[in-house]
Amino acid sequence: MEVVNNKRQYRFEIELPSGEIARLEYRWLKGNMVLMHTLVPASERGKGIGALLAKHVLEHARAHNLKVIVYCPFVELYVKKHPEYGDLIVQPQKK
Repeated sequence: MEVVNNKRQYRFEIELPSGEIARLEYRWLKGNMVLMHTLVPASERGKGIGALLAKHVLEHARAHNLKVIVYCPFVELYVKKHPEYGDLIVQPQKK
């Protein structure tokens, strides 16, 4: 499955065979990539698509020397299971 960075809509996407789109949405904050939400259509859940998105985005961040703020619970759990990405994570600054 191909993961595409849809920069216009601030999301990484996978077009599924059904024509539906799985996505991981992001924003930017002071040069950090903020991972907001992962959405996989119900009919495609449990097939590793969310994990594929999370891994791709984290590898993208590493390749581009980016730090990541995680608000998405799915990505947060993924990073806990894959501590090799822990060095990319920064905590949001409190006001």
